[in-house]
Amino acid sequence: MNRDTLSPLTDALLSALGLMTRLPLPDHRAKGAEAAWAWPLAGAVIGGLAALALWACHLLGLPPGPSAAAALVVQALVTGALHEDGLADTADGLLGGRTRERRLDIMKDSRIGSFGAVALILILLAQWSALSGLVAGGGAAAALIAAAVLSRAPMAVLMSALPPARSNGVSVAVGRPSGSVALSGAALALAVALLLAGPAALLAALLAAALTAGLGRAAQSRIGGQTGDILGAAQQLSFTVALAVFA
Repeated sequence: MNRDTLSPLTDALLSALGLMTRLPLPDHRAKGAEAAWAWPLAGAVIGGLAALALWACHLLGLPPGPSAAAALVVQALVTGALHEDGLADTADGLLGGRTRERRLDIMKDSRIGSFGAVALILILLAQWSALSGLVAGGGAAAALIAAAVLSRAPMAVLMSALPPARSNGVSVAVGRPSGSVALSGAALALAVALLLAGPAALLAALLAAALTAGLGRAAQSRIGGQTGDILGAAQQLSFTVALAVFA
């Protein structure tokens, strides 16, 4: 592969990592929605770093529970808990507000409410349980990376399918990917996940798509579109169901 072919790929990956992680990165040319097809590749990097934590725990002889917890901690540190925060805000906003404006205000508030706290606890417990089972049974690293890859595609799909619910915010700043860009990312995610996890990736992708569609309908009905928090919630739901399938 020549330099001209590598450059757009590298640029898109840097853009995706710059958006989704706190890793120190060089400047890149691709911006936001243009690089949405590469978001699953950013997921592979994030999942790969978490898989390294699993490997380190294995070398130290740690049992499955602490090993799974360490991997989840690494993911949260790499991303700055961006998606987990989105899940909590989504739960608080969609379930706690009575009007569209109030729901958006709640989602913008940095404080966490009861719905958000419960949602975050349950989702992390589900992830930890599934990943612990994978560590105990073997093949956890590949499954973890596959889930991280699959879970980044629904965000671009939601951004393409739904308008922004606000006139400002992260989703507006990133832009709105075209349908072809979103579908390219989904196809890439599925291909990588199939290589890593085998046929189970098909079921994981179908369930993730169903959860994303349900979340999208709820967001459209209750706040009139998508926000960065909605996208984060889609990632967390998709990641959890993929881990559950692989376990």
